[in-house]
Amino acid sequence: MKKVWITLISILMVFGLAACSGKDSGEAKKKIGILQFAPHASLDDCYNGIIKGLADKGFTKDSAVIEFVNGMGDSETNRLAAENFVSNNFDIIIAIATPSAMPSYAAAKDAGIPVVFSAVSDPVGAGLAKSLENPDTGATGTMDNLNYDAQLAMIRAFQPDAKRIGILYTTSEANSITQLAEYEKRAGNYGFEIVSKGITDATEVAAGITALLAEGVDCINNLTDNNVVNNFSVVTAQTEPLGIPCYGSEIQQVAEYGCVASESLDYVALGVSTGEMAAEVLNGKDVKNYPVTVVKDSFPCYSSSNLAKYNITLPESYKNAQDTDKGN
Repeated sequence: MKKVWITLISILMVFGLAACSGKDSGEAKKKIGILQFAPHASLDDCYNGIIKGLADKGFTKDSAVIEFVNGMGDSETNRLAAENFVSNNFDIIIAIATPSAMPSYAAAKDAGIPVVFSAVSDPVGAGLAKSLENPDTGATGTMDNLNYDAQLAMIRAFQPDAKRIGILYTTSEANSITQLAEYEKRAGNYGFEIVSKGITDATEVAAGITALLAEGVDCINNLTDNNVVNNFSVVTAQTEPLGIPCYGSEIQQVAEYGCVASESLDYVALGVSTGEMAAEVLNGKDVKNYPVTVVKDSFPCYSSSNLAKYNITLPESYKNAQDTDKGN
């Protein structure tokens, strides 16, 4: 109960500031609400990119009212924040990650407030768009399309004898269900079997990874699952003592969370594209006819110290990949 009251007070303070800011700065300023699902590195990168993309198109904290709420990985907090943006008549909501985008769209659609999302892996499956080419809802944005084949090829190169890949995912995250299906479809082409375990919330992460490890997996492949990423130290607390390496879905999971390698998307660039799209919607572009931007360019990265921890030799074909320990 204490956590809930702290969260509610934080949201009320944010929107109290928003109301004052709008009054002081005049009605001409656009009101931009940014809702981020949870505080983890890839979503933080998205946020930083969004601020840059908005600024590149003329929307800065001096020329617009820009208010940010971090939902702290809590569904109710995200819902309340989205509803507050709507009740305070914001001109647009920018939602970072699927679990923020869905409540934002639910709150904003009847009010006619456009939603521009970032880092959503399956906007059609999440009900945010009818199609990528013509969303025809009240939402559009950027889709992070993981390079599944390159990731599987990387795991095969780093662990030539591996057979079973464990994947922990949250059953309520549409992005995770989509990504899991893509890995299951492709794994056989690389001689792998996918062993998956679904969980419902953060309290089940520890039990979920225990169950996966009991299945005799050779490694863990992490998705962009927000619940799992936000609690990744719980995963590595069990995998490291057993010498089971984890592979990430983006660079920060390698640089900060203990994964050995990743075929990574650039989430700052993803955020920049999102911010630029939001600016165009603010300038009058019809959100219903604005195609979803699919970001799929990826690059390999690894951590030399994490490889050493698991006695993995860097394959010759990845000698030119980015070593996050060196920042090159």
